[in-house]
Amino acid sequence: MLRQILINVEIIAPIFFLVILGFFLRYIKMINDEFVRTSSKFVFNVSLPALIFLKLSQTDFSVAFDFPLIYFALIITLLEFLFGWLIAGKLTNAPEDKGVFAQGSFRSNFAIVGLAVLKDVLGDAAVSKASIVLAFVMPLYNFLGVVSLMLPFKKKMNFDFKKFLLGIILNPLILSVIVSMPFSYKVVVMPNVFEKLFYYLGVIALPLALIDIGATVNLESLKNASQNSFAAASLKIFFYPIVFTIVAVLYGFREIDIVILLVLFGCPTAIASFPMSQAMKGNIKLAGNIIVITTLISVLTLSIGLGVMKYYGLY
Repeated sequence: MLRQILINVEIIAPIFFLVILGFFLRYIKMINDEFVRTSSKFVFNVSLPALIFLKLSQTDFSVAFDFPLIYFALIITLLEFLFGWLIAGKLTNAPEDKGVFAQGSFRSNFAIVGLAVLKDVLGDAAVSKASIVLAFVMPLYNFLGVVSLMLPFKKKMNFDFKKFLLGIILNPLILSVIVSMPFSYKVVVMPNVFEKLFYYLGVIALPLALIDIGATVNLESLKNASQNSFAAASLKIFFYPIVFTIVAVLYGFREIDIVILLVLFGCPTAIASFPMSQAMKGNIKLAGNIIVITTLISVLTLSIGLGVMKYYGLY
């Protein structure tokens, strides 16, 4: 088993070396906040949608669409939110802490870290299938994130639900899945020139996004990290992946499906939870600490989880 874990560390480590590279480049001031903001916007709006669109357009959607996998992922995400909210109520008193704790404990960076891990471990087939899961999970992440940050204040906040709903519908990652369907079903054939264009755009998505993650890491903030930071991080990268992956195995998931679920449950907390916490008056220090802790430790926890599943022949 140890040998298999080390193999997975070797596979996953380059992903996190890109995070370290981002941290180093920021440290030596080769990149700055403006670079991170601009490149992150480019990845989210252009490069990553291009990657998802290309993978799905080359995949038979009727085969990649797996309803049991999707509804299981949605149900578990909802359970993670509810459990995180319950634990937050036990550990926190300040309203600005409770929602941040709950969101940090369930919201995965599946679009960036998850797809990168799946691509290296299982290849493009897993990325295609995971992209469809992502299209359904991401709106739920956004909705539950807003709910978790609004409820603790118990008062009406300046929140435009119509704008929020429109933002979900027009999310570039979700649109890329929808637009890819005619190509997946061969209703429309993509010209080679555009296929190459989307390939070039997509190939830089994950490396650039991982460098951006590293550039946002602030190790200084960990010196005074609260117990709540470590508690939320422990739920995210220890408790949820172990418990819910076991549930998934007992439910009957195997091969690509079980790996997708493990990675979904075990990914570090999404970077998007930080600006959302900032915009809705949450504790941004707590949000940042949860992201840093889960990002740094998940390389080991994901490697161990994948190694254990490989050892027992689950994929």
